[in-house]
Amino acid sequence: MAIERIIDTSLHADDSAEEVIEVTLRPTSFADYTGQERLKKNLKLAIDAAKQRSEPIDHVLLYGPPGLGKTTMASVIAHEMGTNIR
Repeated sequence: MAIERIIDTSLHADDSAEEVIEVTLRPTSFADYTGQERLKKNLKLAIDAAKQRSEPIDHVLLYGPPGLGKTTMASVIAHEMGTNIR
């Protein structure tokens, strides 16, 4: 099934339940995101400044080994800026 999902990107019948669980567990705001207090403080400052200027946020590079929450933080940043990740 995993290989099939890579080749065929259309939704499968069992995907909807998996997606609902993943979306509901992923934080959508800095208040929901646990840990990384220094990072959150710096990003909040950058996001607030970008919103005041009515501009997009400056480039942000999130790096590290798998499983540290880089994608989740990117989702939080997008949500805080009022947009979505492509």
